[in-house]
Amino acid sequence: MDKSDRAFLEVDESVTGQRWVERLTAPQKLAAQAIAEQHEVDELVARIMAGRGVTVDDAAGFLVPTLRNLMPDPSTLTDMDAAAQRLADCVVKGEQVAVFGDYDVDGATSSALVARFLRSCGVTTEIYIPDRIFEGYGPNPAAIRELIERGARLIVTVDCGSSSQESLALARELGADVVVLDHHQLGDELPQVVALVNPNRQDDMSGQGHLCAAGVVFLTLVALNRELRQRNWYDKAHAQPDLMQWLDLVALGTVCDVVPLKQLNRAFVKRGIEIMHAQKNPGLVALARAARQDGPAAPWHLGFLLGPRINAGGRIGDAALGARLLTTDDAAEAEQIASQLDMLNSERQSMEAAMLKQAIDEADAEIGLSEGPAVLVTESETWHPGVVGLLASRLKDRFRRPVFSIAFDDRGIGAGSGRSVPGVDLGSVVRAAVDTGILEKGGGHAMAAGITIKRDRLADFRSFLEEKLAEDVTRLRGHRELKIDGALSARGANTEFMDRVEQAGPFGAGHSQPVFAFPGHVIRFADVVGANHVRFSLGAPDGAELRGIGFRIADEPLGETLLRGRGETMHFVGTLSSDFYRGTRRVQLRLLDAAPVASRL
Repeated sequence: MDKSDRAFLEVDESVTGQRWVERLTAPQKLAAQAIAEQHEVDELVARIMAGRGVTVDDAAGFLVPTLRNLMPDPSTLTDMDAAAQRLADCVVKGEQVAVFGDYDVDGATSSALVARFLRSCGVTTEIYIPDRIFEGYGPNPAAIRELIERGARLIVTVDCGSSSQESLALARELGADVVVLDHHQLGDELPQVVALVNPNRQDDMSGQGHLCAAGVVFLTLVALNRELRQRNWYDKAHAQPDLMQWLDLVALGTVCDVVPLKQLNRAFVKRGIEIMHAQKNPGLVALARAARQDGPAAPWHLGFLLGPRINAGGRIGDAALGARLLTTDDAAEAEQIASQLDMLNSERQSMEAAMLKQAIDEADAEIGLSEGPAVLVTESETWHPGVVGLLASRLKDRFRRPVFSIAFDDRGIGAGSGRSVPGVDLGSVVRAAVDTGILEKGGGHAMAAGITIKRDRLADFRSFLEEKLAEDVTRLRGHRELKIDGALSARGANTEFMDRVEQAGPFGAGHSQPVFAFPGHVIRFADVVGANHVRFSLGAPDGAELRGIGFRIADEPLGETLLRGRGETMHFVGTLSSDFYRGTRRVQLRLLDAAPVASRL
């Protein structure tokens, strides 16, 4: 066997059934060496950069990403100038504005950004977030009519609206203008509005399609700010807003909407987290406290602590809570809303756990001793439709295949969410199922989709998915690899090393967290904590210790290996994070996999 084809640490099949491989290709190894030499960075940091596509020429700008260098001229986005001019008109005239947002984190942060800017300019601004269950996604005629009756002369839709032709046509009939600020995929037919700013519309050549809605909104506010300066509107009575102070909201929306952390998005998150450390937004401060965040904000906190709590309002509570939290400057109100969102998140977690147990039992029975279906479809009349997306995500991770989870109501109408694995495009197959009449409605992208289906078409949907996706899923399931950036020891995994690694961050979607192997470490202890997590400690041959956590693995082979393996020496793989315990920073391993030493399972 060619040396380049050898498995990392000779692990051809790990505890989780994966083959470990080195991330870097031969050209990337050369690039890493050049980056380390020319830019005087740690060799392993250079490997992390090269393994994520950074070239020698890109390295200097990558190491210090700045908005100044990465921010495009907002006018390169189609309809941006028209949007800025109409928004400037409303500021100058003092017109009442309604902001119509989505019920997720990106919608809440986008709504808060627009409201904060306009209110700072003295404009009366109302935020409207629809109820996920009763109103569904995007503008609806009843809400549009209500907002206009309450005095809105301009409606700004954020993180929605690109495909809302009927509702936005009503706004026009009733005498209100509409500006759409969005990023979702859309077809040829566009709503008739004053401006539709969406870098993913087919006639947009800006190259900013990777932005989330909060990113699009921020560019719009830059354009609006410029338009107001050109009109000489700012004076002693009208102070110019400091846009940079709101980058914490842009960072939160960017991380939680799982858009690629590359180019401008990476700069947004890096600078936004610095702003967050200053703790200027009372809502974010209160939410971090309610979530028991340990230490300064990091991307992990945004994605796994703050984001889920804001989403909990939209999933099972008051959908407007998140936007209210991020918009208020009243510390007492922020504390009250944050506490409510934390409670709703706990309720959502309990609901999800019960749904997950039922779904796993049914899936285990369906799969049995065989490989089971290529795409798993689970459903129930007792599930909450606001939680099916989370359920599908958990099942996808457990069964390593695409999953749809559907909540049926008493009329036999199902609201479902799908989650996919890399290499299997759910969005296209859902659109095809809509075209054939199997689904009532549906849309999404490669990794996630939403559907509406009648119960009597469920069997047809299952068959359609097998026909379209079985070959792709089977091929991918037979080729499972875990890419590893390099090997470390427990002693080397210290805070100084973490500081060097963070030069290549922030990490997230499209710019993955570095994965490190810890060869030949012994399991010192392991026990179950929280909701099925396993905490553990590893010992290196030189006696150094590294603490770690495995999330939701207690009843899976990886968790069982830890719990019964005290004293056993194995290879371990995971990502590193900073953990703060009683004010002291330490490094923690988040476990992904393990394998016996010098053994092929």
